Amino acid sequence: MRERKGPGPGSGLGPGSGKAPGSGSGKSPSMGSVSDSSKSPGPDSMNDEDSGQIEGRNAIMEAIRAGVTIDKVYISKGDIDATLKHIASTARAAGAVVVEADKRKLDAMSATGAHQGVIAVAASIEYVEITDILQVAEEKGEAPMIALCDEISDPHNLGAIIRTCEAAGAHGVIIPKRRSAGVTATVAKASSGAVYSMAIARVTNLNSAIAELKKAGLWVYGASADGNSLLWETDLRGPAVIVVGSEGSGISRLVRENCDYVVNIPMRGKLSSLNVSVSAALLLYEAVRQRMGQA
Repeated sequence: MRERKGPGPGSGLGPGSGKAPGSGSGKSPSMGSVSDSSKSPGPDSMNDEDSGQIEGRNAIMEAIRAGVTIDKVYISKGDIDATLKHIASTARAAGAVVVEADKRKLDAMSATGAHQGVIAVAASIEYVEITDILQVAEEKGEAPMIALCDEISDPHNLGAIIRTCEAAGAHGVIIPKRRSAGVTATVAKASSGAVYSMAIARVTNLNSAIAELKKAGLWVYGASADGNSLLWETDLRGPAVIVVGSEGSGISRLVRENCDYVVNIPMRGKLSSLNVSVSAALLLYEAVRQRMGQA
């Protein structure tokens, strides 16, 4: 087993230790809660990035279950099926105002083009700090597993990665502030509402974030077709950061240089690469398999 020197003696962050360092913040991260802006957007601003608009039945129900403050729910006027009735009653019980709207209004409001007859307006998602993500792992008594997305501009891919992270039990996702999709309505829908239960940090500099994570004792694994470490032979049991790159150019040069391992996924067909969200899923679930002790 490899060892990375952690933040100090007794940190318990050796590979496979299942411990993360304390964040020093003294509080648990608040995921999907009201951001500092605190004011929910009106219809005119709903399509803006991080506006708090949620579209689609599953995404809205997941947001309500996660305790997200829903201000208003727009439901298609006319024949309302059982699922929409359930969403309406659940939203009302959670304190939201439910109003009927015709399909043309919903279509005009929609940022995804696939609202499924219901759109909710919620407080914007609140991004967390890296230390908050580490605290999530510490509170669960698990070795940290974090996805770091290097300039993922397609909101559907980002949403799919966040959804996989939630399903795989990852502790957080890190995205850059520039040249990357933020958590928009499209991302929320593509994640099936996972953005409201996943700790997401948005950082100015990915390389600085990697340095911080290394200092905390995590190992950094980049995914690349020309990586020199075969996925099935890479030890992912310890504290891990899974790095996936942009849809076109992959992991950027400096980020790649800061990875401890560059992992390749065997390609047996004619194509030379996978969709970035699929690559992320393969690495995350290989880590899950190893951590579950399934040889």
